[in-house]
Amino acid sequence: MTQLEDDRARVERRIAAACRQAGRERDEVRLLAVSKTRSTAEIRALHALGQRLFGENYVQEFVAKHDALTDLDPPPEWHFIGALQTNKTRAVAERAAWVHGVDRLKIAERLSRQRPDAMAPLQVCLQVDLSGEPGKAGVPPQEAGALAAAVARLPNLALRGLMAIPAPAQDPAGQRRPLARLRELRDSLNAQGRDLDTLSMGMSDDLEAAILEGSTLVRIGTALFGPRRPKARQS
Repeated sequence: MTQLEDDRARVERRIAAACRQAGRERDEVRLLAVSKTRSTAEIRALHALGQRLFGENYVQEFVAKHDALTDLDPPPEWHFIGALQTNKTRAVAERAAWVHGVDRLKIAERLSRQRPDAMAPLQVCLQVDLSGEPGKAGVPPQEAGALAAAVARLPNLALRGLMAIPAPAQDPAGQRRPLARLRELRDSLNAQGRDLDTLSMGMSDDLEAAILEGSTLVRIGTALFGPRRPKARQS
């Protein structure tokens, strides 16, 4: 067994164990492999093991990988999970299946306009700022309802749920508190007429806490690929 096979099997065991603890079925939680800074060869190897969902944070890197891997069968389901600038939306709208980091109506409007009509609607999650830290990406929770209503009206987009990146916490209770707030916000929006079925929350260090709080998609990088390689920051 290769290291990649071993690491993927270990992540799968963690997800399955957390689902059992939560009284949930394993197929209620999707595994998104966060492949930023990783090579196309590594993505190919993980794809050969059955992984289909891949997430990228930087537009230039995403475009290069997407375009280099169009021969994969079945094709990967690409998720863009990083901060998105207005001048970078077209490349994502033309390639991604999902965008997780929408926190401004302007970004959603550009994605809607630039999504090719021949493609399926772009699946969208709103990124919520649960900590209120200055400069933190995400819509404030009290503004999420208005943004959700506006995004839901846009053509070529399908509003699916909420995403968050909470501040790190060492203990399980500390990990679960902000994740519970995101779940409660999703439930509140649904009570107001939304139909959100996705909670994109949980990473390598807190995936168990996220699944216990209702995550439907965990974003895993380090636990699959090992420590991230240093890379110059890009958009």
